[in-house]
Amino acid sequence: MATISNMSMRMCRDHRVLSSSGNLSDAFVLESRFRTRSFFQNSKFTVRSMNVSQQNQTGKLASSNGPLTASVGSPFELLTNNQTLGKENIYPIARRKTKIVCTIGPSTSSREMIWKLAETGMNVARLNMSHGDHASHKKTIDLVKEYNAQSDDNVIAIMLDTKGPEVRSGDVPQPIILKEGQELGDMLLVDGGMMSLSVKSKTKDSVKCVVVDGGELKSRRHLNVRGKSATLPSITDKDWEDIKFGVDNHIDFYAVSFVKDEKVVHELKDYLTSRNADIHVIVKIESADSILNLQSIISASDGAMVARGDLGAELPIEDVPLLQEDIIRRCHNMQKPVIVATNMLESMIDHPTPTRAEVSDIAIAVREGADAVMLSGETAHGKFPLKAVRVMHTVALRTESSLPGNTTAPAHSVYKSHMGEMFAFHATIMANTLSTPIIVFTRTGSMAKLLSHYRPASTIFAFTNEERIKQRLALYQGVMPIYMQFSDDAEETFARALELLLSKGLLIVGQNVTLVQSGAQPIWRRESSHHIQVRKVQA
Repeated sequence: MATISNMSMRMCRDHRVLSSSGNLSDAFVLESRFRTRSFFQNSKFTVRSMNVSQQNQTGKLASSNGPLTASVGSPFELLTNNQTLGKENIYPIARRKTKIVCTIGPSTSSREMIWKLAETGMNVARLNMSHGDHASHKKTIDLVKEYNAQSDDNVIAIMLDTKGPEVRSGDVPQPIILKEGQELGDMLLVDGGMMSLSVKSKTKDSVKCVVVDGGELKSRRHLNVRGKSATLPSITDKDWEDIKFGVDNHIDFYAVSFVKDEKVVHELKDYLTSRNADIHVIVKIESADSILNLQSIISASDGAMVARGDLGAELPIEDVPLLQEDIIRRCHNMQKPVIVATNMLESMIDHPTPTRAEVSDIAIAVREGADAVMLSGETAHGKFPLKAVRVMHTVALRTESSLPGNTTAPAHSVYKSHMGEMFAFHATIMANTLSTPIIVFTRTGSMAKLLSHYRPASTIFAFTNEERIKQRLALYQGVMPIYMQFSDDAEETFARALELLLSKGLLIVGQNVTLVQSGAQPIWRRESSHHIQVRKVQA
């Protein structure tokens, strides 16, 4: 049992609305109620002479992870983390930790819409190279960079998604209505299974099929063969042109389509090294071949995307949920970010509200530990792109409030050979125990990524003096990247960081914070020293 001496807390019962917009019809309403319960019940920690008391105030948070406005009766909000058998932790007002990737297309390519997406909750802007040309994508890149340059509270990373060796139907003058027939053979799926055709015969330049499941066939529809991957290179000539375009425009991530083995990743990374391009490689797991080489592919990459559309077309659909969970677990074990994509809010392309199954789909991805969830057609060409982002923001936020905090030590082998990992884990335990946010200063992003891996309950404020690192950290779960020049004086830099967070309403006077000094490159410390400090924020 914990021993807590002279601890006083002032709370009030309070209903609050956590909404992604002022219009409650556009978002879910979350209701949180303060309850006083036994704190740190059955904990092994001893806390003495701790006083936490603060007058009522109203707070409005910045929008880096979506808008979140709340009337605050106390600086602490009682969430449902670790809410088991009378145990409940206290955390500052919640910020969404799971990041949102939005595909930019005709519905959202204007300056106004990119600004609105960013303020509504977008963290990563995805360029789908299967559509559009370099001129249209250059416009999007420039607009995102313009937004980043003028925004102090937010940053949007840029991800270029290669087309890959896709097989598509040709152009048709007008849609063709396909009607069902009888004969069987290899199953050809149109748009991931919206229609299906049985291959009857083929020649060098044509395939004859019998319609199994009909529908309206339009131009350039995506095609898959059930259970088989195309015998084409993962990176096509067009992809190389697009990759060069990404290098020239200093994007943050490539999402590489139809990766079959780790050789593809090494080939791309070698090219990026030759161009001195600091761009991370996200592998899209979407083919039958990739499953056979899953461990080596993820290991070679900087992260993965569970691309469920093509994955469910090439493999039995009942396998997709199991593969999603497996890919997320592997990425987590290898400390790589993972994105869950495709069909998350598909109905919102045409409708203003999601299905209940889609809401559950987002919640499952969050609970399984995804760093990010992605919108494709919903924001690219959908009728309600902002509402789709609001729904994703609110569902993720609500789901995160129910997740247990990390309070148990991992196996010794997890960190025995890596001092940074050990400190990231123990900083997380300390922050969760004392209900504090974490502040880390980083030049490479390495410690911020390690902290994200351990999933602390509160926000990780990652200060960096490198704009590239700030943008890259936008993808990582729980990390709020902030650009700030470091001085030679550590205390002066710490003071400026706390002052900045106070000025933006992200900290309050009297609140404790956990400050971590560790990582790949020492800042203000000797190579052999690592520090975790708990400090009280002063006025």
